[in-house]
Order: sequence, then C-alpha cells, then structure tokens
Amino acid sequence: MTAGIKMALMKFLFPPSLFVTATSLASFTLMTSSGLSELRGKNLEYSKFFNIGSKASDVEKSKLKLPSRIAMATLYTPAFLAGVSSFAIFPDENLRFLLLKSAISIHFFKRVLESCFLHKYSGEMGLDTMIVILSSYFISSALVIFNQHLTMGLPEPPIDLTNPGILLFSIGIIGNFYHHYLLSKLRSQGPNKEYKIPKGGLFGFVICPHYLFEVLVFWGFAFISQTLFSFAYAMGTTFYLLGRSSATRKWYLSKFEDFPMNVKAMIPFLF
Repeated sequence: MTAGIKMALMKFLFPPSLFVTATSLASFTLMTSSGLSELRGKNLEYSKFFNIGSKASDVEKSKLKLPSRIAMATLYTPAFLAGVSSFAIFPDENLRFLLLKSAISIHFFKRVLESCFLHKYSGEMGLDTMIVILSSYFISSALVIFNQHLTMGLPEPPIDLTNPGILLFSIGIIGNFYHHYLLSKLRSQGPNKEYKIPKGGLFGFVICPHYLFEVLVFWGFAFISQTLFSFAYAMGTTFYLLGRSSATRKWYLSKFEDFPMNVKAMIPFLF
C-alpha cells in the first residue's frame, strides 16, 4: 500500500532527495504543531491575541514591543527579498522556476504594501513574536526556492500542475486582498479603533476568508513548484490557519453576543 501511495505521489511530484524529505517533514511538523497550539488556546500574540494570557504588569514592564505596522511590514520583508534575490542567484532556470519566484515575490511584496498602507492597527506586537513569524516566512520561502533549484535536471512529473497552480495563486491573491480591503474599512480612523463583525464578501460564511484565500496562494506555490517541500509547506500552512481561524471565531463569539452562529471559521459550511 505504501508503495502504491508513493507511486501515485510521484505522478505529481519531482522525486525528493533526502534533504528535501527531511526539510518537508520538519516544515509540516512545525506548522501543524503551531496550528494545534492555536486550537488549544496558546496563540501567537499579535492582532486580536496580543496580551491575551499575559498579566498587565508584565506587559507594561516589557520593552520588547514594536508598533504593529512596523512589525508586520518587517516580518514579510525578508521573504520578499528572498524571492527577489532568487532571480539573481538562480538566473538561468526554466519557466516553472521563473513562475514560482515571481509568485513568491508578488505575494510577499503585496503583504508588505498592505501592512504599510492598507491595514488599520490598534496595538503592538512583541519582538519575539515578530522574529518567530519572520523566521518562518523567510526560511520556508528560501527553502521552497532552493528545493526547486534542486529539481533542475530531474525529469518533469508526469502530470503538470503549473496552470492549475497559476489559477489557484491568482484567485488566492485577489481574494486575499479583497477581504483585507473589507477588513480595513471596518476600523475607524480615530483613536478608538474598535473591532466590529466583518461583513461583505465571504464574511457571511466564514470569519476568516482572508485566511482561506491565503491558503489558496500557498497551494498555488505548491502546484507551480510540484516539490515535496512545497506541498508539505502548503499543507502545514493550511493546518496552522485552520487553527488560527478557529481561535479567531472563538474570540468573536466571546466579544459579540450577536455574532451569527452559522458563520464558520475558514471553510464555508464545513469548518
């Protein structure tokens, strides 16, 4: 049975080396563990979850904090630079690699721009949290790119997923931006930037449609790349954002008595 599964996977993936297999397992394990932590209420402290579970006196004493706008823009920048620099580091690669490098660069450049100019922030982010997220995005993006480089000279997978990958990436990045735009319109410009129940788009079905579309972006990377690492990273990201969206839904339920019970966390009608 194991051999049959392996043969089926090899129709969609480049044959993985020991390095690719090891980094894939590590990425999937870390991301999935983070998602389980979110489900259990041990949340990364940013956005709505900043200071949750911390004593006020401890937070006041801490000096390792940054304004959220600066922290968010900073944590996406290294991953963006990894994408851009890959054009110079690996200049003579094939179309698949060019599309992958372009998609990674576009996604993280968009996130930097959104952090700087679109999102409304009301709090801070701990430096430790920023470093954790920054490292995850940068290392994972660099490994997606490097593992793609390792496929040069290998036979192409029998089933080409490049075009479906471009479609998934395009839907994901447009949908992610649109719902980030809707979220930004909910927050007031004044000093009291209170949270409200989001409306419009897919917010009538799930509380985190921006996460759903971000997942599509990462599956777009995976389909374009067709490496074991990119699939493991996409799967791990999916599990993490499922956990984060579930925690977000619980937060809204605790803050708003009129929160609609039929609104799921991330996947319409299911979760």
